[in-house]
Amino acid sequence: MALPLCLSIPSRTRFFFEISSTPSCPKHTFVTPHFAFPLARFNGLVQFPQRRPFHPKLTCIFAKKNLSEESRNWSNTLAYTQNFWDQTVKRFDGAFAGILIFLQVSCPVFLAGWDSWSVSPAEAVLYSPETKIPRTGELALRRAIPANTDMKAIQESLEDISYLLRIPQRKPYGTMEGNVRKALKIATDEKQSILSSIPPELRENGSALYTSLVDGKGGLQSLLQSIEDQDPDKVSVGLASSLDTVAQLELLQAPGLSFLLPNEYLNYPRLTGRGVVEFTIERGDGSTFSPEAAGEPRSVATLRVVLDGYSAPLTAGNFAKLVIDGAYDGVKLNCANQAIISDGELGNSTGYSVPLEIKPSGQFEPLYKTTLSVQDGELPVLPLSVYGAVAMAHSDVAEEYSSPNQFFIYLYNKRNSGLGGLSFDEGQFSVFGYTTLGRETLPQIKTGDVIRSAKLMEGQDRLVLPKNDNVLERSF
Repeated sequence: MALPLCLSIPSRTRFFFEISSTPSCPKHTFVTPHFAFPLARFNGLVQFPQRRPFHPKLTCIFAKKNLSEESRNWSNTLAYTQNFWDQTVKRFDGAFAGILIFLQVSCPVFLAGWDSWSVSPAEAVLYSPETKIPRTGELALRRAIPANTDMKAIQESLEDISYLLRIPQRKPYGTMEGNVRKALKIATDEKQSILSSIPPELRENGSALYTSLVDGKGGLQSLLQSIEDQDPDKVSVGLASSLDTVAQLELLQAPGLSFLLPNEYLNYPRLTGRGVVEFTIERGDGSTFSPEAAGEPRSVATLRVVLDGYSAPLTAGNFAKLVIDGAYDGVKLNCANQAIISDGELGNSTGYSVPLEIKPSGQFEPLYKTTLSVQDGELPVLPLSVYGAVAMAHSDVAEEYSSPNQFFIYLYNKRNSGLGGLSFDEGQFSVFGYTTLGRETLPQIKTGDVIRSAKLMEGQDRLVLPKNDNVLERSF
């Protein structure tokens, strides 16, 4: 007699066990396993559903003189078989999962042909809770500087410490110390390379910054001492100071654009570096803004935005020119669900209709007139998924162009974001800067508030204007 029993364990993996007996041995039961492969789908994780107790219906086909004794024998046999089965599956669960994990880690060739087991870069971006895109404007701006590779290695080593500081319990100070020593070694061994990347007229300033980074107060040696003392507050302060010095050195190494603009875009204003714009906002209804710490209620609020011409030279250049021309003075603000939007009262006659401009991470220059596909693993150097990101709205004529003058400040909220903490609009707009001062004021801004003034505080020397400074006529 043979009874096939089927159990589904992982996704579409089936194991067949045959319970059988023979006429020559009627009181013995034989359990034979049969495996059905391959797996239909595997996502790097073995998941076993809860097993249901099986109660096979057995039909006695052999005539016996003592049926009650035969029934008892069969009952005992089934009890033994079920116990044997439970123990076998428990052992198999752990062994099978362990074997697969071991093979995947130690022998990737074994799984090379199993395409359905691999995780695509897009899935890694979308499903990772620790997607390493910048989460602050300062971090995004620092990463966007096209600096010397040695300085970027120092920066990366130090930025890893900020992730380690987030560990809530026992912090890995040993790993932090290793990161700082690595940064110190690079700075010491590659001093000549670091300083030679700075233009001669700026090298004296660069040399002073280098000394401050290596040996100065708030530099790497001081940070190392804070780590040895295992004081997380001091480590955080020292890390911020060191990274600020790193950013200043990198800015000296990048006095202009590291790529050539396409010829068709040379008639646009462009910002060949960094700029700083300061907005003064006043209430439309005459009320006041909440006071700063231990201060008085304010009739106006100040926002400071850093423009990044390294990643979006045309968009940042057009915006900087509008600020210089006073185009935003007196413009009203409107508040949407996750954005503060400038009023569109300026129309299409003020400013340049700049093509959509987005620089993908890992690329040398921006892309024009095209969006990024986050689903395919593409991420911008200047992400929208940062609280206080500043971007241009789309043109109302063609979405492959930005509006000539309408901008918005994005109020990123992780709860309203997609998988991986990315905004649903990531890679769809030309982001050109971040709010670095006054972020705490952004939630207080209401529809009807007014930009009293907008001033370009820094960067006018990096703003290149076209020879014919008239608004260009374009057909879309």
